[in-house]
Parts: sequence; structure tokens; C-alpha cells
Amino acid sequence: MSRLPDMLPPAAPHRSTVHVCHDGSRRTVYWTDEEVPYPDGRLIVSRTDLDGTITHANDAFVELSGYSREELIGAPHGILRHPEMPRAAFADLWATLKAGRKWHGYVRNLRKDGASYWVYATALPNVREGRVFGYTSVRRKPSRRRIEELLPLYRQWLEQEAAEATP
Repeated sequence: MSRLPDMLPPAAPHRSTVHVCHDGSRRTVYWTDEEVPYPDGRLIVSRTDLDGTITHANDAFVELSGYSREELIGAPHGILRHPEMPRAAFADLWATLKAGRKWHGYVRNLRKDGASYWVYATALPNVREGRVFGYTSVRRKPSRRRIEELLPLYRQWLEQEAAEATP
């Protein structure tokens, strides 16, 4: 994985943290309380290689993420990881994909400008000649009711992760 550069601090009031990536690299990320609504009638589509490096980003992905296509292609999909998304959700996603199965879930993504957006994601392995060669993710407008139902669980997972990280 190529090292992601630190984000630039947004002009709006924000928080920051150092995100430790799965490969041990570190990146400073900033986020605001602004949420960008998912646009009606759009699907976000991306493809990655086996390591999660983005190989395709459709126009909706580019627009909603705030990154240029050039910034997205070749970047790890973790470029979108919001600090308030529990690692447990991504551990489940990767375990499911590596087992050759389709994964569904609600994900809060971090835009380049520090705002966020929620998606309902479906990710699945891309198989050719019996071998997985990458993954495709299709995201659509999420159910606000379901997000509100999941927020307490996500907060609980984040608290557990913080407690486990504290010596």
C-alpha cells in the first residue's frame, strides 16, 4: 500500500486523529460535523485489487468523495475511513470477502474536505476462472432509520476498541 498523505485541516471547526492503517502506516485525518446527503438515484461503484487498492472509481464516487479520480485510483480504499467507524465493521467486511462471500453494511465515509456521508454498501469478490482477483463495491442511499438504529452499536464497538487499545 502506498502511504497516504495527511489530510489538510478544513476551515470549519474540526477534530483530528492519527489513523493507524492495517499495514502500520499513519495518517492524520480531520473531520467536521457536516454530513453530505447521499444523492437520490445515484450508485457509487468502485473496484479494488486484492489488497484494497482502488482500481476503478465511477463518477458518483469521485463526486461524493471530494477526491479527484487521479487521487482515488491507486489509493487504498481506507482513504475514506471515517474515524467514527469501528474497525470491527471493516474486519467483518474483509473476513466475509476473503471467505468468498458477499458483504452488506452501513458505512460512514470521510470526504476529502472532512465532511462525511453514509452509504449502504454491498461488496463482493470478483472471480475469473475460479480465482478471486479483486473486489467490487456498490453503494446506494442508506436508510436513515437503519443508521440511527446502528449508531449505538457502532459507538459501543468504538468504546470497546478504545478500551482494548488502552494499556
